[in-house]
Amino acid sequence: MNMEIILKEDVKNLGHKYDIVKVRPGYARNYLIPKGYAIEATPSTKKMVEEIKKQRALKEEKLKQEALNIAQKLEGASITIKTKATSTGKIFGSVNNIHVAETLKEIFDIDVDRKKIDLQPEIIKELGNYTASIHLHRDVVCKINIQVEAEE
Repeated sequence: MNMEIILKEDVKNLGHKYDIVKVRPGYARNYLIPKGYAIEATPSTKKMVEEIKKQRALKEEKLKQEALNIAQKLEGASITIKTKATSTGKIFGSVNNIHVAETLKEIFDIDVDRKKIDLQPEIIKELGNYTASIHLHRDVVCKINIQVEAEE
């Protein structure tokens, strides 16, 4: 038997903030509710969430439009990250989503939360070309190309 909960924030592979989802009771009581990710869905909390959703719909549309504008600038863009590497192409350390976020800030003057950047693979350890998905909004995702080169 499943239990209905209301998410208080986005939970990966489960849902977005204020979604009403069904999960196993143990998962809700032992993890989601104690960690502050969710509350139990009662008739009164459902009413409250519906009211909040109505108020946020206008704000959400504005945020989505801003995300679409940023996505137009970034979609298909290529960024180059220079790092120290061996002659065989291995990187000293690695390139991760923090490096990508910093490079986007430098080049495009756009702040992107590092948690919203998905690298393929997650940690880059060799020179070459890679792809990253940037989740700007729940409905807006853009892809950028990343070229990792050795520093001169």
